[in-house]
Amino acid sequence: MSGPPLDPEPSAGIVTPEAVLLEFETAGAGSRSAAELLDVLLQLVVLGMIGTALGLLAASGEATVAVIVAIVSVFLVVVGYPVAMESLWNGRTLGKAALGLRVVTIEGGPVRFRHAAIRGIFGVFEIYITLGSVALMSIILTRRDQRLGDLSAGTIVLRERTAPGNAAVAVQFVAPYGLEAYVATLDVAAMTSAQYAVVRAFLMRSGELSLEARSALGVKLANAAALELRLTPPAGVPPEPFLACVASAYQRHHAPPGTQPAYPPPAYPPPAYPPPAYPPPAVPPGPPQGPPPGPPPGSWGPR
Repeated sequence: MSGPPLDPEPSAGIVTPEAVLLEFETAGAGSRSAAELLDVLLQLVVLGMIGTALGLLAASGEATVAVIVAIVSVFLVVVGYPVAMESLWNGRTLGKAALGLRVVTIEGGPVRFRHAAIRGIFGVFEIYITLGSVALMSIILTRRDQRLGDLSAGTIVLRERTAPGNAAVAVQFVAPYGLEAYVATLDVAAMTSAQYAVVRAFLMRSGELSLEARSALGVKLANAAALELRLTPPAGVPPEPFLACVASAYQRHHAPPGTQPAYPPPAYPPPAYPPPAYPPPAVPPGPPQGPPPGPPPGSWGPR
């Protein structure tokens, strides 16, 4: 499936590790600047309160202790606050929560401490030392509205509050009837999120395609999946149900342990065409050359 024929990376969406396409829009410079301003104002208030207390401490003759506490306090407020909030509150700070924003990884997963730490360290330079000019320029110039900290950490900032027409679309692919045991045996660990997105897009939009386009594209994607993942399709299974098996196995592989989908599975219309039957290619006589390299292609004819 190298070089998939469909766009694997929609501009307004990402594919999560749970194999769900979230059709959110990334947060632009305006909303991110407003959220950051709220956070900075909060940090300044906290630093002001700490400074007042340390001033009283220094006046009492503990100037050295006051300086040490001041340095530690500035670090904890400037760097520790965003890192701790994003790590513990699912990618949010108070400012981001007020604007309906959230930080996620580029794969759509929740940010961990390492992601938040990288963003926080870069933020000292991008936001405080350069007064936000570097961060603003990076957000404006990058396709996914990322500042340097996002590019280094592999994160993006999403809008969670969107119009009803832009709501997230979550789809659970279930094993086709009678193929549950086959799906349980599939090893799809080598499948990337971009490749899954192509299969998902086809399964979701196949009803909008013409009969010829649906058949041709299904054969192409099924053969590519079988070759890339080294899978042997069951005899007599058309391309589209085979792709549904692959999508279902991918979701099972990436789903968190013990989680169950909170949405009903969609009903897939049966293919309106019989699976293409092609005669096996003629093999010229000669001494056996051993098994062909790689997995057998799919059983749906030429790709």
